Amino acid sequence: MTNLFDIKGKVALITGSTHGLGMAMAKGLGQAGATIVVNGNSSQEKIDTAVAELKAEGINAVGYKFNVTEEQEVKAAVQKIESEVGPIDILINNAGIIKRIPLLDMEVSDFREVVDIDLVSPFIVSKHVAKGMIDRRQGKIINICSMMSELGRNTVSAYAAAKGGLKMLTKNMATEWAKYNVQINGIGPGYFATEQTKPIRVDGHPFNDFIISRTPAAKWGDPSDLAGAAIFLSSKASDFVNGHILYVDGGILATIGKPSNEE
Repeated sequence: MTNLFDIKGKVALITGSTHGLGMAMAKGLGQAGATIVVNGNSSQEKIDTAVAELKAEGINAVGYKFNVTEEQEVKAAVQKIESEVGPIDILINNAGIIKRIPLLDMEVSDFREVVDIDLVSPFIVSKHVAKGMIDRRQGKIINICSMMSELGRNTVSAYAAAKGGLKMLTKNMATEWAKYNVQINGIGPGYFATEQTKPIRVDGHPFNDFIISRTPAAKWGDPSDLAGAAIFLSSKASDFVNGHILYVDGGILATIGKPSNEE
């Protein structure tokens, strides 16, 4: 049974993986035996730091700096990775941004930037990685979606539009590529305890109390909680799973919620 989840020796490219949930998935796959290709675009120093952090945990890791929204950079990087590291067996499209701006106040340029990074870049990267997977007749692509692939929320219109689009892009990738033994699925994280959310994860903060009460599991997710989902969708265990979005959200999407005075 353990062979179903074996990813030892697989090469996994994770975009936007220098920190946060991308780093958490890198650690999960790396600890399961995959070679991790870290990607970022802000600075080489951040990439080097992330690679060093993974190596310190005994994980085989390398780093490549490229802009996931620039097709020629992506094409060149994929070719270089496959030449220097090996064929990419697993791709996780994790790079993304969010801009919390009310619709009436949002500039078109801000809306387009979010959509470009969160929706267009998974198309670009997948297009160039999938070519090799299709030739080899095997591969795993995981698009990091969101609960906002299903729900709206004030001030995150561009993000929700992009993540809703990414859900449908995932299904359409599966529609076109499943016949080549390439599995394309998504993970939809809920609310996780990261450095970004640390300032609001304190008792008494309105948003913290809202998330605790809104989540049936009654807690924020730990980034390590994504490891199991990522390993499952990267392994043979998911060989007949295609076009599925696996929500790792503590049950938020399963319930309408409860009154604030209800235990």
